[in-house]
Amino acid sequence: MIAAGIDLGGTKIEAQIFDSDWNRVDSRRIATPKTYDALVAAMVDQIAWVTARAGAAPVGVSAAGLINPVTGLALTSNLPAMGKPFPTDIAAAAGRAISYVNDCRAQVLSEAMFGAARGFVTAMGLNLGTGLAGGFVVNGRLLPSPSGTGGEFGHFPLPAGPMIRHGLPVLPCGCGRAGCTETLIAGPGLARIVALKTGRQMAPQDIVAMRKTDPDMAKCWAIWLELLVELMVTLTLTLDPACVVLAGGLSRADGLVEELAAGLQQAQLGGYAIPVIRLAEGGDATGARGAAYAAFEEAQHG
Repeated sequence: MIAAGIDLGGTKIEAQIFDSDWNRVDSRRIATPKTYDALVAAMVDQIAWVTARAGAAPVGVSAAGLINPVTGLALTSNLPAMGKPFPTDIAAAAGRAISYVNDCRAQVLSEAMFGAARGFVTAMGLNLGTGLAGGFVVNGRLLPSPSGTGGEFGHFPLPAGPMIRHGLPVLPCGCGRAGCTETLIAGPGLARIVALKTGRQMAPQDIVAMRKTDPDMAKCWAIWLELLVELMVTLTLTLDPACVVLAGGLSRADGLVEELAAGLQQAQLGGYAIPVIRLAEGGDATGARGAAYAAFEEAQHG
C-alpha cells in the first residue's frame, strides 16, 4: 500500500487505503463524535486500522477549517476542535506523524493528479457548497501557504459594480468581516439573493431546479452568476490557472460550466484566453485521496 487518507467530516470519518496505482483498496467509515476527546480518540482508532493494514504507509487527513501554522490551533465550525491543537494531539496520541490538509485543498490536489484537471500544469479548485473555498496546484503540488489561509476565496470582498447595480446589501460573514463573497455566492448566498429580491424563502437546490421556468428565479440566478463571474475574473487575473475544477452542490447545476465560461470570456480583459472549466470527478474518494497524496509527497520530499 502506498498511502492512506482520512476524510474527516461533520458526520463521518472515512479512512481509505490506496495502492501504488492510487486505486482505493480498502475503506472504513465511522461516525464523527461530538466532543473533542472522543474525536481525537476516533481519529487514533482510524489510524490504528490503517496501520494494521498498510503498515508505515504515510497517512493524510482531509478536514474542513484551518490550522494556524504559528500556534497549531484549529479554526473550524463543523468539528468540536475550535481553538485546539488538533493535528498535534492526533499525532501524539497515535504515536506517528500525519499530514493535515484543508478539505478543499485536498480535493483540488486529487483532481489535479487523478481527476478533471489531470495533465494541466496549473489547476485551481473552487467548491460552491455551504461555504466557498478552493486551492491551487502547480506541477502536482499545492501552492505553499505560509499563513495557512491560501484558498479561502470565500473571504474576498464582493465586487462593488454588481453589488451597486443590483442593490445588494453588505452582509456580515461568519469570519467576523462583512461583504465576503461567501455571503452571496455560496449555496446559502443564492438563497439570500432570492429572499432579498422576491421575499421567498427557498432552498438552493429548488432555486436551481426552477431557474429555467420561474422568471424570478431566472433573474436571481443571473445576479448570482454575475457575482460568480466577477470572482472568477479576480482569480484568473491573480493566479491565471490553466484549469478550474468546480465542486460542491451548486456546481452540479445543469449548464453552469457553459454559462460560467461564457460570462468569464465576456468579462476577461481584451478577449484573452480563460481557463478550462470542468466539474470534479473524484466522488467520495476525492478528499481522502488528495490527503493521501499530500502525505505521500511529504514523505518523499518533505
